[in-house]
Order: sequence, then C-alpha cells, then structure tokens
Amino acid sequence: MHTAPTQLDICALQASWQAFDAMAHLRPIHDEDSYDRMVALMNSLLDTTGEDEDHPLSGLLDLVGDLVSKYEQEHHAIEPAEPKDVLRFLIDARGLKQEALSAIVPQSNLSAILAGKRKISATLAGKLGKFFGVSPALFVPG
Repeated sequence: MHTAPTQLDICALQASWQAFDAMAHLRPIHDEDSYDRMVALMNSLLDTTGEDEDHPLSGLLDLVGDLVSKYEQEHHAIEPAEPKDVLRFLIDARGLKQEALSAIVPQSNLSAILAGKRKISATLAGKLGKFFGVSPALFVPG
C-alpha cells in the first residue's frame, strides 16, 4: 500500500538540524582533522550502540561509518602486498629470527620464499596464519 508523502516541516527541521549540527558537526570528510573528528564520533556511537542494530543511534552510526569508509578508500587505501613481503614484515615486526619458524618451514625453504624463488603453499599459509595470529589469506597471492 502506497501512502502519500509526509509534509516536511522545514522550520522544525531547521531547528532540529541546528541543535544536532552544533553537537555532531556532520559533514563530508575533506581533510585529516575532519576525518579524526568523524572517527571519534563513530567510535563513541559504536561504544553506545554496541551490537544493537535497533538502537536509536544505529542510523547515525551507519551514516558516519559510510563517510569514514569513503574517505579511507580515497585517502588511506592499502595496496595489497606480496605474500613474501607480508611474511618478511611479520618476522621483522616481531623481532624474530628465521630459525623461529623452523618448526613450520625448513630454513632453506623459508630463505627461498623470502627471496621470491619459492611460493607459499596453501598448507604453509595456514600454518603461518596460525603462528602469527593473522588470516592465512595474507600469504596467498591476490
């Protein structure tokens, strides 16, 4: 059943918007300062709404999340990395020596992988994911 559109009370909308805008300053994000402000608002909304999709603020959270996501896709995109580079980064970031992975992959194979001469198998990707506590997909070429 189709209902007639509701008449919009522009004066009431303006008063409500001015009060809301003074608190939230909801705008498209064009710079890092407004990005930081929107992320802080998004985090506060997440803290308040939790997992409740019916929370009165969930629509606002969706809107703020869309603004943040759009800005991040345009300005903070992370290029996919080669699996060997991901592995090298994780080893270095955790201050590990290659020998620390000897129970998972033989030293000669690990050296060949890091040099780009050998691919990471699906089985090894699973073991590396478990070892580092990350998704095995990071070790599979995209």
